[in-house]
Amino acid sequence: MSVDSGVIGGVAAELSIFERGASGRSGVSLAPLDVPAVDVAKALGRFARDVEADLPEVSEPEAVRHFVRLSQMNFSIDSHFYPLGSCTMKFNPKVNEWAARLPGFARIHPYAPLDTVPGALELMYRLQRALAEIVGLPNVCLQPAAGAHGELSGLMMIRAYHEHKGRSPKRVLVPDTAHGTNPASCALNGFTAVPIPSGPDGILNLEMISHLIDDSVAALMVTNPNTLGLFERNLPEIARFVHSKGALVYGDGANLNAIMGRTRPGDIGIDVMQFNLHKTFTTPHGGGGPGCGPIAFTDALAPYQPTPVLERRDSGFVWNDDRPESVGRMRSFVGNFAMMVRAYAYIREMGGDHLLAATDRAVLNANYIRAQLGEDYKPAFDGICMHEVVVSDQKIQKETGIKTLDIAKRLIDFGMHPPTVYFPLIVPGAMMIEPTETETKTTLDEFVSAMRSIAREAREQPELVKSAPHSTRLRRLDEARAARKPVLRWRREATSG
Repeated sequence: MSVDSGVIGGVAAELSIFERGASGRSGVSLAPLDVPAVDVAKALGRFARDVEADLPEVSEPEAVRHFVRLSQMNFSIDSHFYPLGSCTMKFNPKVNEWAARLPGFARIHPYAPLDTVPGALELMYRLQRALAEIVGLPNVCLQPAAGAHGELSGLMMIRAYHEHKGRSPKRVLVPDTAHGTNPASCALNGFTAVPIPSGPDGILNLEMISHLIDDSVAALMVTNPNTLGLFERNLPEIARFVHSKGALVYGDGANLNAIMGRTRPGDIGIDVMQFNLHKTFTTPHGGGGPGCGPIAFTDALAPYQPTPVLERRDSGFVWNDDRPESVGRMRSFVGNFAMMVRAYAYIREMGGDHLLAATDRAVLNANYIRAQLGEDYKPAFDGICMHEVVVSDQKIQKETGIKTLDIAKRLIDFGMHPPTVYFPLIVPGAMMIEPTETETKTTLDEFVSAMRSIAREAREQPELVKSAPHSTRLRRLDEARAARKPVLRWRREATSG
């Protein structure tokens, strides 16, 4: 893919990395080969290519400048306010990064003998115990590689649990306020996801689901707080009823950042749940991974947990593979260890009191925004929200014709990443705003001021909003086309010395 020379929107167009390169140019100096040469095609078998990879050939300064330029075009939590609802884009303390890069952790080989890595095993064991205590469930497995992978693992355990008891339920009840990956995790496990509409107050009640639960239901899969930012206060009563019918309760723990230290999912009836370490416990979020989505579960589900299982014995730590009822290994090795180090460092640094304070401030910040945005951005539901607030811009749309996406794009010009838009789907003109606990009142006030300014512009200068953003290297892109017709590969253009 190349970029034409010239000027686009007043900014000189950037050359692609291929156009900056030239055949034979290199940014590294390698010593002569001191081992026997290997036939790469023969060694790699079916993965070998008949031709060399069509990669750019650039000097070190060209490569560094290319990636620095790209980073300067991006919005990130380190450079901008990033209130992406439902995704908890909070700041990651740099001490966590330091801990994950300690040579004793960063340079461990996956096949290292256990007696050479006792520190790493101790950290994993302590992290398991800490996470178990935080959510009030006795067991934790660190193996799943992401939140959705944790969902998949937990539902596999639920399926194995029922099969061991001679049952074969095929349905899972999923509220419309659940996390978006829940139905996919059900389908991958052979379950049918049965959607449940939320009540007029945005949460579930027993009357809404009692008539749906019979022998064909394996579980209720509920996100708490839900994606409307509301606490499912009826969940203890609902969980007792679900259990009385022989089904289980899966708790999506993606929004744990709103209740950590205030309530424990295990205490209110959850049987199995996943953590999103990149959300609540400040491991990196986005960019394609690596992630970490541990699961916590009851003793009744423990026989079915993924293997191997880390156990402490008198002789030291062992990985126990002798688990005949296990759903098996969920990924290579035992999880994304560097993410575990980051989460453990965060928990140890914060302690119980500060983890509780993080929860309280996340909720306070969301409610401050809810109260400050006013009539132009009316909350979807009345009353106190939790870690995020869902507002609707329907008033502005009806008065001006400005759409939700227009507002989101204009916010970029104020130096802020837009919140999640058009989700949850049950709220017209939804904007899901999650400020997290790591933002100051000053930043929140700047955000509120920007949103109010955009509301005024929508009435007074609508074309300014409709044509936003104006401050970026490229103007508004065709997002639908980008999703439907992605660039499948880069193309090297003819270059000269």
